[in-house]
Amino acid sequence: MTELAIKRLRADARVPVRAYAGDAGLDLAACDRVEIPPGGRAVVGTGIAVAIPPGHAGLIVPRSGLAARSGIGKVNAPGLIDAGYRGEIMVILLNTDATSSFVVEPGMRIAQLVVVELPELDVVEVDELPSGTRGVAGLGSSGRLSA
Repeated sequence: MTELAIKRLRADARVPVRAYAGDAGLDLAACDRVEIPPGGRAVVGTGIAVAIPPGHAGLIVPRSGLAARSGIGKVNAPGLIDAGYRGEIMVILLNTDATSSFVVEPGMRIAQLVVVELPELDVVEVDELPSGTRGVAGLGSSGRLSA
């Protein structure tokens, strides 16, 4: 099993945990009280730093319940934590509500950390790419009906 080293940068920081056994994400909690105005965004500290293992990356993803109940999303979803980064995990939240502010309280679960293994890749420039079943069909192409 791969270990994820976590350091509390503040005494009130919560160590990330899975809500249920087998969950992909570890819940990240806010360390700061922040009010996000309608349509506004805020950078919220978690009070923790991690050492993502070599050959892995940390992805900071939104919490679906927070989005569904309060319209709170992540601006740069997913956020990326490289294996060499050792600073505080910060989460950029967006309040999509047009009329109501949202208050982030310390201890509130605001995002999730998903750690994924990365393949080693050699970047090779080529004149032609191998064909694929999708070809060049792009944005929105899977929702179109064939004629």
